[in-house]
Amino acid sequence: MTFVSFWRHGSNTVLLLGALALVVLFATHVLAFAPASVLALVIGALVFFISEYTTHRFLLHAAPQKNAFVLRLQHRLHYDHHVDPARLDLLFLPLWFALPVAALTLAIYFAVTRDWSTSGALLLGSVLGLVWYEWVHYVAHIPYVPKTPFGRWMKKYHLWHHFKNERLWFGVTNPSMDVAWRTYARVDDVERSGTTRVLFPK
Repeated sequence: MTFVSFWRHGSNTVLLLGALALVVLFATHVLAFAPASVLALVIGALVFFISEYTTHRFLLHAAPQKNAFVLRLQHRLHYDHHVDPARLDLLFLPLWFALPVAALTLAIYFAVTRDWSTSGALLLGSVLGLVWYEWVHYVAHIPYVPKTPFGRWMKKYHLWHHFKNERLWFGVTNPSMDVAWRTYARVDDVERSGTTRVLFPK
């Protein structure tokens, strides 16, 4: 039921269908899949996992903007998720945000590589990374116990961000960027923040 419910929310089904469409394009040789494509796929996933941290920390936790439209975006994309972490409709990226970001990502990849096949492999890696991120994030917020020790630890790790201190533990799928950017700490060494739910009190 947990797995089925995941596909009923947000843009997850569309993202997976997009990834499958790219696989079909490679399988039917519309896009050329070479040994270098495997490397491109891995690089695309790594780009996503780096952006997972940087987007979360520097964009989603940015200070409230004066522009009313931008402020509404900030609330929908992240602020309100901290207010009510259990609300699944606030958990996933909305389709109206995910699709333009995917298109922009493809445009950037093509601008760099000037090759549609390489760009497609890069995008496939990034989209699969995003689907994995959405799954790990979903599992962190529902009454479900992950099957692996690492999965159980990452669930606790993300909940520290929500309920212990919102200025630490920005990684959702892994802690590597937190370690690199020094936003990782032993949970017992951290004081509880009073702004984990309302990020920027008035």
